[in-house]
Amino acid sequence: MTRSEYISTLPLWRRLLAMFNWRPVYDIEQETEMLKLESEHLKKQAVQVEIENRRLAALESRLDALLLNADSSSQTPPATGSN
Repeated sequence: MTRSEYISTLPLWRRLLAMFNWRPVYDIEQETEMLKLESEHLKKQAVQVEIENRRLAALESRLDALLLNADSSSQTPPATGSN
């Protein structure tokens, strides 16, 4: 959003102050808004990572159970001795 677009969204009294350049905090407000958006984006990513971690942990435990079950139920092959 450009400065003129931003000023057009302000109430009339704030626009008048901005015309007199009495609002030098425009850049700070824009940076704050960008940081808020980035923070929200990072929070969403953190939630997605947490969901993915839980899913992977569940899959890993199922795989461990399958491997453990396969190890315990497999029989050792008969020895083929050559005497």
